[in-house]
Amino acid sequence: MRVGVFDSGLGGLTVVQALARAVRGADIFYIADTKHAPYGEKTPKQILQYSLDITAYFIKKHQIDALIIACNTATSAAIKTLRETYPELIIIGTEPGIKPALEQTRTGNIGVLATPATLLGEKYQDLVNVLSAKETVILYEQACPGLVEQIENGEIESKKTHEMLEGWLHSMRENSVDTIVLGCTHYPLVAHKIEEIMQRKMNLIHTGDAIAKRLLDLAKERGHRNEGALHVYVYATGQIRKESVDILIESYEYISPVSLQKM
Repeated sequence: MRVGVFDSGLGGLTVVQALARAVRGADIFYIADTKHAPYGEKTPKQILQYSLDITAYFIKKHQIDALIIACNTATSAAIKTLRETYPELIIIGTEPGIKPALEQTRTGNIGVLATPATLLGEKYQDLVNVLSAKETVILYEQACPGLVEQIENGEIESKKTHEMLEGWLHSMRENSVDTIVLGCTHYPLVAHKIEEIMQRKMNLIHTGDAIAKRLLDLAKERGHRNEGALHVYVYATGQIRKESVDILIESYEYISPVSLQKM
């Protein structure tokens, strides 16, 4: 099985981590589209074009069987068009884990951290409207502009990042939020900082494991036996902190920069 995975930077590697724990007999090709990062502050039209370019590259260069959009923002902007364009391809998106958050909360108070684009996206709003209508919960939604850049720049432990998170999480801490949806694949990289600021053990919901399970279910329907070697290849369209990749992925081949033009 040949699997293409993409995001605007390092964040989607948290999904690759989950895939590496579960998937065997596969080549995983990951593109960090750092040339256009962050997606959360781009227009839906721009994000759709980036997604189409990356998918065309994966198909032409690597003949992928499956595509994983490891980005909430890109999923909202592009998954419908990608599925219409490539009906033969397994295509799995990423969306905030509102449903598992509803299942795990005990206080009924749920925090959602996401990019501005994700919170404003139609896919997220539809998900919230359907699921929250069935449950008595209070959602504390918080856009986190600039957090992706802090993570990409290796500033996870910096004073600025701590102050940003403190400002966003203060009301959640004061209102007994016990479950926080990490609505961007970058945010698991600051999970320990979130728990530190919340001052208690939290249910932190991110979707890497669910994506891996979904991929295996769909692949097995097509005959994938999930045994054998796994190879991971990491590409970037611009600059990327390779030392951060080393922390996230144990064994991989790195290729950069890669051009997506005229695919």
